[in-house]
Amino acid sequence: MATTDDARRPKYQRIADSLREAIQSGHYGPGDRLPGENDLMTTYGVARMTARQALSVLRNEGVAEARKGAGVFVRAFRPIRRRGIERLARDQWGTGRSIWSADIENRALEVDRITVTEEKAPDRVNAVLNLTDDETTCVRRRRFVLDDKPVLLATSYLPMPLVTGSTIAQEDTGPGGTYARLAELGHEPAHFREEIRSRMPSKDEAEQLSMSAGTPVILICRTAFTDTGRPVELNEMTLDAASYVLEYDFDAGVIGDHQSHTSN
Repeated sequence: MATTDDARRPKYQRIADSLREAIQSGHYGPGDRLPGENDLMTTYGVARMTARQALSVLRNEGVAEARKGAGVFVRAFRPIRRRGIERLARDQWGTGRSIWSADIENRALEVDRITVTEEKAPDRVNAVLNLTDDETTCVRRRRFVLDDKPVLLATSYLPMPLVTGSTIAQEDTGPGGTYARLAELGHEPAHFREEIRSRMPSKDEAEQLSMSAGTPVILICRTAFTDTGRPVELNEMTLDAASYVLEYDFDAGVIGDHQSHTSN
């Protein structure tokens, strides 16, 4: 049955499967050039459009990337292992380390774009932060680049009265970042909630993240709460899905107190 099903699949998909297996086996390594359209036409006896579609499948999966005038190459970018629990631990930002240091090891991270403004937030943000229409927020927008590749867009919203006069309202928040500064202001984050979903990127997102066609984005919306359940930050993040592995490592236990925060 499997053989019959495979035979019914379009030729371009079977060619893509063969190339993908060759990549996974190590026959083609990161940065290696894959067979071009002419090579595939000769090897598989197919039309140029079929060969082009096969290579497009791998590009859309984020496995390969096209280089203008040079061909299609195995993507060399090493995915980021985003450690969702470890990165938000108090002994991470509370000791002056960036929460990113839990993800990137010794790789080169750069925030190449950052703006900090005072704005009236969208209704969805006001609802989460329990703000009235008259209250404003400190909005921090950043683009993160790893190994010369844009990987993340992040927009944080914080109640303006909480952060006025602090370095949170400046581009450089200092060691430990926003959460360390909130702790110094008496609003230390004690609980986090993250909501995750995925979709295809907008044109602007694809351009800002230099994404290959067909690659989705991961959307993570994180809310930080104090120990009294007060929400002090909403962070909306857009991740290049081909650049990330999301890792959550935690013990089994009783849900207990965490439920009280999600109802606030």
